[in-house]
Amino acid sequence: MGDIIKRKDQLEVQLKDEHQLIQSGVLRDESPLDVSEQFQKLCGACRIGDLKGCQEAIATGVNINARDHFDYTPLILASLCGHYEVVRLLLESGALCERDTFQGERCLYNALNNRIRNLLLQYDYSKSTDPLQPLASHITSLLTRQTPTTSDITLTASSDSWNLHKFILSARSPYFKKKLSAAPETKVWKLASSIPGEAFQVAVRYLYLGEVPSDLGLSSKSFVTEEEILTGIDKISKQLEIESLWEGLLSGSDRRIARQRHQDEVTRGRDQVEGWFRDNVLKFKVDVDTSKVHDVKWIQDNSIFADVLLRADEDVDLEDELSSGQETPKIRNTLGPLNGIPIGPSESSRSPSKTRKPRQSVLFPAHRAMLLRSEYFQTMFESQFQEAQLTEHLHVIHVDCSPAILEIVLQFLYTEKADIPLDLAIDVLFAADMLFIDKLKAKAAVVISTLGTGGGSALVDRLHTESGDEVEMEPINVYDVIRAGWITRVQRLEEFSARYLAYRLEDYIDDEDFEELIKESAQRIQKRQETDSIELLDDIRYYLSERFRLRFEDSGLEDMMDENGEIDVEAAQAIAASSDEKNTERVNDEGIVMNATADPFMNGEIRTLDGEIAGDEFAADAINYQVLLGKIDTLLEKLKLDA
Repeated sequence: MGDIIKRKDQLEVQLKDEHQLIQSGVLRDESPLDVSEQFQKLCGACRIGDLKGCQEAIATGVNINARDHFDYTPLILASLCGHYEVVRLLLESGALCERDTFQGERCLYNALNNRIRNLLLQYDYSKSTDPLQPLASHITSLLTRQTPTTSDITLTASSDSWNLHKFILSARSPYFKKKLSAAPETKVWKLASSIPGEAFQVAVRYLYLGEVPSDLGLSSKSFVTEEEILTGIDKISKQLEIESLWEGLLSGSDRRIARQRHQDEVTRGRDQVEGWFRDNVLKFKVDVDTSKVHDVKWIQDNSIFADVLLRADEDVDLEDELSSGQETPKIRNTLGPLNGIPIGPSESSRSPSKTRKPRQSVLFPAHRAMLLRSEYFQTMFESQFQEAQLTEHLHVIHVDCSPAILEIVLQFLYTEKADIPLDLAIDVLFAADMLFIDKLKAKAAVVISTLGTGGGSALVDRLHTESGDEVEMEPINVYDVIRAGWITRVQRLEEFSARYLAYRLEDYIDDEDFEELIKESAQRIQKRQETDSIELLDDIRYYLSERFRLRFEDSGLEDMMDENGEIDVEAAQAIAASSDEKNTERVNDEGIVMNATADPFMNGEIRTLDGEIAGDEFAADAINYQVLLGKIDTLLEKLKLDA
């Protein structure tokens, strides 16, 4: 008891200090008040467990760590209301649950159950990384990476030298942007010898998104003082126009202030790299006929410092192969001709007759230093393959995906962002799997499993829609999703698909494609024995039980559940049998239902999936549960599978 009181007193003192730091403006409030309509929508979605609504709100850029009028953050609301999937989505999107902070402790103590509490502890800030940390770590690692060689400029100062990258210097320093734009062919840059090398080292590390060392790079072998280094940093920051370098030096020993200032700098750096990516890589992408791709020549000394060209081919739509009489002009995105190839529209006259459109390709100028974030490209550039060799003109590397998908991949590699529309999510998933970009795979899986739920809540129960009408058209093809999950080994998609099917099983159980899916699931078990279970069916049964179990829990029919919380099959059968007896009493000798108007449901009738009349909606649920389980057994008998 004494330890608890001591812990409480320490926390109160810490929170008081934190409040004072926030009030003075030294420490940023990580949970500011947000009264915007978009934030209120996010909070509402967290209360009801609307996974799709949460994902859509997060995609707008709303601050998911803000708080509402009642001092609740979205993470606290989702935890308090028991929505595990929403909690996981928020944490994966950067929601904070740091222990020893006011909001973090509230979130943990108010979690509805241990499953959510354990998930929160896994994402405790002290045990996890900032969402942008992988990008910052990669850029910082370029300073020490030996192979493959990606640097294209050397900075020298006295006896020190640094092998750096023009595009990073140009993106991060206005000074280098102007100088390198005027002389892009520059290979060596000499620095003033009067400034200590340690000062340059601090500045270089800052430009590459690394944390500023507290010891300023001083060692036992240093011949300069701390004051001389600070004076040198002052001169460098003014020359390179990076005055924000001083913010990192003012953090002191406070962990929270240092962390926040580094986060701010990483965010600023990411935004600068993103702006540079859009103004250069995307701006200068080239549309060209596929047949002429190999004629494109792009010299090494180019104005955007690209050292490789990535090629993606447009998909051919057979219905649109014939033009309507005019050929669509191609956009000229480069300065000057590329080996004489006409990139823009030709001035020569076109035949008015219908002609076949040439297949199009898009070339993206890129930097190997950023492509190394993909294991696929890293292996390629470290090998003896032709693409790893330095030549007069940039290598054209074909990537087996559409230009739209490749643009999303490049956006992620350069900025850690990925704006993935639902209709492209599966294609992004396959591209990320091919290129070994696990985090992008995870982002695509999140989009599919959130935006693909349909309706306004996490999953729509077809038997209990409020209006009783058919719900909206399916936003995804669940068969494609589960096969994609199998191929790319994404467990999240397999679980999502099983749950999706369970909540709509009456729509799929009699489908021939569903039969084929069950066969495929059975065949995925190597050397399958007759007694082996079929994983997909196991998952569907589990989520089917969850679907109806939630209905019985809400109604207070605890006798429907066994000791493990699953639906008791015998109890369900008993309720179903009782309902049949009631139905018999309500039908007279002429087969007419008696007292039909006395029941408010469907003119006195609640029909089950097999067309029978149930006594009430909970009896109907018990019968429907049995009907669906029976259909699964019938399907297995038909397919001669024992599961």
